[in-house]
Amino acid sequence: MSKLDRRDFIRHSIAAGAGAAALGRFPEVSAAPVSGRKVNPIVITSHTNQTGQEAIRQAWDILSSGGTAMDAVEKGANIVEVDPNDHSVGYGGLPNAAGVVQLDASCMDGKTYNAGAVGCLENIKTPSSVARAIMEHTQHIMLVGKGALEFAVSMGFKEENLLTPQSREMWIRWREQLSPDDDYGPKSYLKTLKGGGGSKGSETLPVEYHHGTVNVLAVDSQGDIAGITTTSGVSWKVPGRVGDSPIIGDGLYVDNLVGAAGATGWGEDVMKSCATYFIVGRMRDGRSPQQACEDACDMIVQRYRGIGSDYVPGEKFVALSKDGEVGCAYMGGGGGPPALTLHTPEGQKLYHGRSLYPAKG
Repeated sequence: MSKLDRRDFIRHSIAAGAGAAALGRFPEVSAAPVSGRKVNPIVITSHTNQTGQEAIRQAWDILSSGGTAMDAVEKGANIVEVDPNDHSVGYGGLPNAAGVVQLDASCMDGKTYNAGAVGCLENIKTPSSVARAIMEHTQHIMLVGKGALEFAVSMGFKEENLLTPQSREMWIRWREQLSPDDDYGPKSYLKTLKGGGGSKGSETLPVEYHHGTVNVLAVDSQGDIAGITTTSGVSWKVPGRVGDSPIIGDGLYVDNLVGAAGATGWGEDVMKSCATYFIVGRMRDGRSPQQACEDACDMIVQRYRGIGSDYVPGEKFVALSKDGEVGCAYMGGGGGPPALTLHTPEGQKLYHGRSLYPAKG
């Protein structure tokens, strides 16, 4: 049998899909992105620090001059990725247990319904841009490890040491404090999984333990939506660990007909719940971005309640509708309401969301 080229494959796939729909195998839905509708652009990020504010300012410069949502979110993500003082992403991100910085990132373009992602990428400061290159220059969605690096280099990305003196010092301090009782993850959750009795809530993690991620979501003046999620993952993780950030539907999901959502926090919980796909689905059902983010928090916590655990993970969700409405919710926090940074034609400001299920002491 002769091989099909890409156009033939797509043509045959469309025909097969149409036939399946006609036979009632799955419901027909509108797949055409709603482009060209003039709207007020907006860009948001889960980061609220000075770097996050600068990221949003530069992303807004692109949107306000008529640029695309995809260009805007990439620019915003890059600003955070190259900041050596931000230890949650890119350059200066905290390394794995072996002292190696491995990065994960994903991007999704609502206009084209296409996506790209990298996992365990080393030596490249801007994994979100590599994810975009995968989306635009290959037929794949995700590349990982050595293959992701080789692809990045072939596309002209420069290899650099991602450890900064500060991030290396933090890793050395963590390594010097290791003990036979150490685990890779929240102690209360691991205790529950290992049969050590029901958890009484998230215990305070060592100050050296970090997990952090950056989401950037935007709607441009043509009504198209795009998003990026980028991270250096959980600090001191097992080498080769991939979290939720590069997985479409977990760390990021975009639907041009509805909106977009991004996740930060303990990625394993997000991965088990397909949280951002869930959030966008709730928005599709008529829930506001704020309500949908809260629904995701409820959904995850209630899954643990269902197995008799009081464990509360530390997820933060942000969401953006096609009409420019935003939402933000966090579970497990006790430091006040979560927030995101946004920029619209009215200017830049913080949006304060809602904290649910505070961790028990």
